[in-house]
Amino acid sequence: MIEQDLEIVNEEGLDNQNMFLATRQSAAAVRNLSDATKAALLHDLADRVLAQQDVILAENQKDLDRMDDADPKKDRLLLNGKRIEGLAQSLRDVANLPDPSGEVLLERTLEQDLQLQKISVPLGVVGVIYESRPNVTLDVAALCLRSGNACVLKGGKEASYSNNCLVKLIHETLEKFNVPAAAVTLLPTDRRYTHEMLTATRYVDIIIPRGSEALIHFVRKNSLVPTIETGAGVCHTYIEKSADLEKARAIVVNAKVSRPSVCNSLDTVLVDRAVAEEFLPKLVEGLAAYEVEIFADEISYPILQAAGYPFLQKAQAEDFGREFLDYKCSVKVVKGLSEALAHIQEYSSRHSEAIVSEDADAVESFLNEVDAAAVYANASTRFTDGGVFALGAEIGISTQKLHARGPFALEKLVTEKWVVRGNGQVRT
Repeated sequence: MIEQDLEIVNEEGLDNQNMFLATRQSAAAVRNLSDATKAALLHDLADRVLAQQDVILAENQKDLDRMDDADPKKDRLLLNGKRIEGLAQSLRDVANLPDPSGEVLLERTLEQDLQLQKISVPLGVVGVIYESRPNVTLDVAALCLRSGNACVLKGGKEASYSNNCLVKLIHETLEKFNVPAAAVTLLPTDRRYTHEMLTATRYVDIIIPRGSEALIHFVRKNSLVPTIETGAGVCHTYIEKSADLEKARAIVVNAKVSRPSVCNSLDTVLVDRAVAEEFLPKLVEGLAAYEVEIFADEISYPILQAAGYPFLQKAQAEDFGREFLDYKCSVKVVKGLSEALAHIQEYSSRHSEAIVSEDADAVESFLNEVDAAAVYANASTRFTDGGVFALGAEIGISTQKLHARGPFALEKLVTEKWVVRGNGQVRT
């Protein structure tokens, strides 16, 4: 039983190459599961997660006890009853989505009577490196299994108790369905295993880093395996001069305080000069209630100071283009849409950007010109999420342009295979 068996999931003495080889070999077993079996497997895992809630919470508490209460990443690490129910529901949502593999994408007959098809197929072995978030363990496993892939997980040491507990549950479900446990492999937290994954070109097909900008940069620089970047979000909300200011206030406060430690939270508020003196005092009550530290530029600082904002600092150059992941944000006053667009172009991480405006032309210009994975008109950037977008769950938010952009979810965990059927044809 899991209560008696929460040791490191990987077998002692199993060398790194054999560990990756076992995952590679298990990919065939996952690929050959029927659609109904994959769905049933995830429903079983959801039941198991709910049944073992107390055990999960106890292991999660061990992780929480090791982290400083002042660390904003603690919210990412935290599991509670509501979040576990959400994890179980996410597993069911993924189970109920159509399998993206095996779909015939194109079909035609060539001149020599060759029958040509383009078919979606699983990627194979997906490697994910992530920090502080045990929910990623279940999300990645579910998405990979549903799409016919095996996965190698490298979680951070700060979530090791939680991750090992969750992978133990996954292995129990895999065993029930006669799938090798190696189909979901959790690597030890030792950093040398990160290097092993990044160079495992024979065994891992793609690597997805999810976490801080430093982690993403490290993976991009050192990986020999193809990577898709996710995670870092420097998100702006621009308050255009025609904006409904009450609507704008609610959007800014929500985008900043609803969950500040996640990548789709607001980092910088851009305010049109024409409405700055009226709008900025409206933020005082909503942001001060959460003790949000504001780094204000030379125009916004005296306005907020006169409004009595208690947590105010003068912005430095480095406060723009900064992902705060905390109850902190920067504020800059701009002369109009063109200056707002120029600022976003310079400082955005191309994750999520928003405009609040009642001017239809300004809205369309913003939506068309901003280069980001998700752009919003009159809504909070906090909606950028695979579950919210009805994708079931996500591995992360991709900020690049090849293969996947935005929520990296089930539909993107496949590639293509060309299948050609003939009857003795040769090319002349």
